[in-house]
Amino acid sequence: MTDTPQDAPPPPHVQVIQMASSLWVSRLLFVAAKLGLADLIAAGTTNAKALAAKTQSHERSMHRILRALGCIGILEQAENGTIKLTELGETLRSDHPAKVRSTVLMIAGPWMWQSFGEIEHSVATGKPAADKVFGMPIFDYIAKHPDQVSIFSEAMVGIHGQEPAAVAEAYDFSAFGTIVDVGGATGNLLGTILKNHPKPKGLLYDMPHVIVDAPAFLATLGVADRISTEGGSFFDRVPTGGDAYILSHIIHDWSEAQCLTILGHCRKAMKPGAKLLIVEMVLPEGNEPHPGKMLDLVMLTVPGGEERTSSEYGELLAKAGLRMTRVVPTASAVSVVEAEIA
Repeated sequence: MTDTPQDAPPPPHVQVIQMASSLWVSRLLFVAAKLGLADLIAAGTTNAKALAAKTQSHERSMHRILRALGCIGILEQAENGTIKLTELGETLRSDHPAKVRSTVLMIAGPWMWQSFGEIEHSVATGKPAADKVFGMPIFDYIAKHPDQVSIFSEAMVGIHGQEPAAVAEAYDFSAFGTIVDVGGATGNLLGTILKNHPKPKGLLYDMPHVIVDAPAFLATLGVADRISTEGGSFFDRVPTGGDAYILSHIIHDWSEAQCLTILGHCRKAMKPGAKLLIVEMVLPEGNEPHPGKMLDLVMLTVPGGEERTSSEYGELLAKAGLRMTRVVPTASAVSVVEAEIA
């Protein structure tokens, strides 16, 4: 059976134009998230006039925003103008466990799109565009804006939400006594691992302003009594005493020199037989599609790091006096790069 014209993909030139216009959708979702439209609609504010009043917006413009959101399946509008959320729209509620609203606020928000607006700077110099835009590294900028800290932490849950369970399932953590999550934010990964493996205890290590929300979050997982927290920077030191050290989405954020500093502190803290577990999107060779290949551009443009292939991780670890022992794939986009003291 041959494709009908309706089933056929658009011509190549149209597909490329559609790719470019995805910016419009991204910013539309940002406005919806920023104004909290999903929360307002869920609470009973179900028409453009009322939503405009609640958000101090221009009524006709709000009508047009709602119409566009209906076009992409976020909401449905009846003939009388009454609006309701679709299944997609429900995910934008601030109380949704997948943290989609915060994820949209980060991905489509000012510090991301302004950085990408200067991507030519990164291509020309190899330096993060965010430094040029904000006059400082992006993590310093986030630290100076408390409202962005929680958004960033929740966005990490949104972006990497499927990974913790996949990592806990793919890698056997049961033999470890103490697992140290270095730079683990609110403890989503560590908490999930301990929830699935009852023997180990955990230590969550990150900057004090980052781990502030961790105790409450870990309590929701039922593992708060098995995880202690410690504030500090992995650029200064890493706590000793762990049987396993996790670096989840840390190494991809930083330059090679900074990565070697972090890995060096991990190596110094590791006792004989301890494992270092790097959780990252390990890139496949060649042209095989992989989400990490696009995330790599975020790393280039925003923090100044990069995603790597398996062989590149082996080379990086060797420079830090560590030996890569294996790469364990998971059911998600990430793998676990296992290493030990060389």
